Amino acid sequence: MQTVKMVITGPFNAGKSQFIQSVSEIDVVATERKISSEAEKVKETTTVAMDFGRITVDNDLVLYLFGTPGQRRFDFMWEILSEGMLGFIVLVDSTRPETFREARSILETFRAYAPTPYVVAANKQDKKEAWDVDDIRIALRLDKKVKLLPCVGTDKETVKTVLLELLYSILAEMDAAAGG
Repeated sequence: MQTVKMVITGPFNAGKSQFIQSVSEIDVVATERKISSEAEKVKETTTVAMDFGRITVDNDLVLYLFGTPGQRRFDFMWEILSEGMLGFIVLVDSTRPETFREARSILETFRAYAPTPYVVAANKQDKKEAWDVDDIRIALRLDKKVKLLPCVGTDKETVKTVLLELLYSILAEMDAAAGG
């Protein structure tokens, strides 16, 4: 049995917890706390340490999904959660362009932690105010080679698509490293 550790990161309220809950075959281990600040009352709770979920791909492969807190005051958890990761996903809220600069900064931070494969997922693509994926690519200054995928964090199928794209990148890198 092979396990693959993936980290799901991104700005506050990008949909990381929901993304993991949509596909996890176990009850997600979450460290949610009530939000005390009025400025952040976009939602009732926030992740303070991590979310953890698991999905079995087949008899030989299990994905461990670790969601990071999105608020900068909890960013000390980012490096801890990145240890041993084989790849990561940066989740971007397509409806909140004011968070794109922060998403770019988080992407650069995780690339500095480990040179692993990653994909960017443009979440909330089902909302009418969602930016087009091509426009998000430009706003995030992503190279054409970076996989930027549309996503709806509440839809199991689009979440699986994002996870599989990252998994294919991880497996291709492992194969290349093994000389295959």
